Amino acid sequence: MMRQGARNFVRRFSRLAAAADTTAAVPRMPAFDHVPLPYDGPSAAEIARKRAEYLSPSLFHFYSKPLNIVEGKRQYLFDEHGRRYLDAFAGIATVCCGHCHPDVVDAIAAQARRLQHSTVLYLNHAIADFAEALASKLPGDLKVVFFTNSGTEANELAILMARLYTGSHDIISLRNSYHGNAAGTMGATAQKNWKFNVVQSGVHHAVNPDPYRGAFGTDAEKYVRDVQEIIEFGTTGQVAGFISEAIQGVGGIVEVSPGYLPLAYEKVRNAGGLCIADEVQAGFARVGSHFWGFETHGVVPDIVTMAKGIGNGIPLGAVVTTPEIAQVLTRRCYFNTFGGNPLCTAGGLAVLKVLEKEKLQENALVVGSYLKDRLRGLQEKHEIIGDVRGTGFMLGVELVTDRQLKTPAKEEICHAMEHMKDMGVLVGKGGFYGNVFRITPPLCFTKEDADFFVEVMDIALSKL
Repeated sequence: MMRQGARNFVRRFSRLAAAADTTAAVPRMPAFDHVPLPYDGPSAAEIARKRAEYLSPSLFHFYSKPLNIVEGKRQYLFDEHGRRYLDAFAGIATVCCGHCHPDVVDAIAAQARRLQHSTVLYLNHAIADFAEALASKLPGDLKVVFFTNSGTEANELAILMARLYTGSHDIISLRNSYHGNAAGTMGATAQKNWKFNVVQSGVHHAVNPDPYRGAFGTDAEKYVRDVQEIIEFGTTGQVAGFISEAIQGVGGIVEVSPGYLPLAYEKVRNAGGLCIADEVQAGFARVGSHFWGFETHGVVPDIVTMAKGIGNGIPLGAVVTTPEIAQVLTRRCYFNTFGGNPLCTAGGLAVLKVLEKEKLQENALVVGSYLKDRLRGLQEKHEIIGDVRGTGFMLGVELVTDRQLKTPAKEEICHAMEHMKDMGVLVGKGGFYGNVFRITPPLCFTKEDADFFVEVMDIALSKL
């Protein structure tokens, strides 16, 4: 019988041999008919120096040598040297139509030439037209829109509205969730990585219905039992609301167990609470099969929050609710200087039109499903891939050093990202342990892009 030391040597030698075999055969990036403009701005080193001196020290970056990205077109980005990269992260699931989509750019430019900003104290058609179009994308009586500048602001407002409407203070969110970094949303966020030691009152974190790492696997009823116990033992029996993502983005592309949301919504509504769907990352056709993530679970929330994909990179967010719930903000004067300004709402309306005209939701379903199947093929080949999950163009690949123990491969994923960047692919990472590839490309990603992405990841993992 081969001794453990010998077996380790063989495994190590096999990995080195595999790496040697693949280094000479870097896959060719799909052809793309675009020549970036000449760049004569400051170098990456100069920008890094200014950033270190003048910007917040809390900012961080990917890669040992950060990239200076100077141009974008569709699903590709270009650095200061004109090198092209396949973008599989889309600015954290934000660029849905593709970088610098001409229809969106033209709409913003046309509005900027006519009127950049006034105030909602005057009438302007841009905000009303976009609100009408946005409401048409939502089910039931969800048709009153409040515009914000970000997803954090949208979730803050949704939590405020739930508390005002119900007269209760307690909010239930899920462990491993991320809902923002302001006062209320930091309370709803349930990862120590994103929380400061400040007052965060009135939030209870339920056991996360995580099919991969969760205590109860995919058993939705057992997870929901925890929601009921929070209501019974942690509150007065009445709650303000329940906030959740259908797929946790920052948490590592974690899909909520099937059947969980309908049961959780029932428990919360029986306790007088409102149900808030955080669609900041999953919304706007990213999941492919539906326009919104919550629709994949067959539920209708009381409040929906959104940002990121809503504007293809514009600072824009929104809260959509029913006319009845919306009335709570008339008790005082609620105001947002820039929320719903003409520039952003003109761009947002253009985004909706592009999504429909180019059938990007259908593309997210078809190409996303194809990409997921190919990633599962990689899982069979590479022991380090513990899980492949998600839907559409919101996919996660979790790396582990031991499949049985699910030991997070924290360092390995960083090395793999460096290798992938060197071969021309940019991808995100996340999850509580920072060991999950977050694959959230622009919705114009093609099958050729998917093939290139998988081939590059295959080589990168072979080098570990």
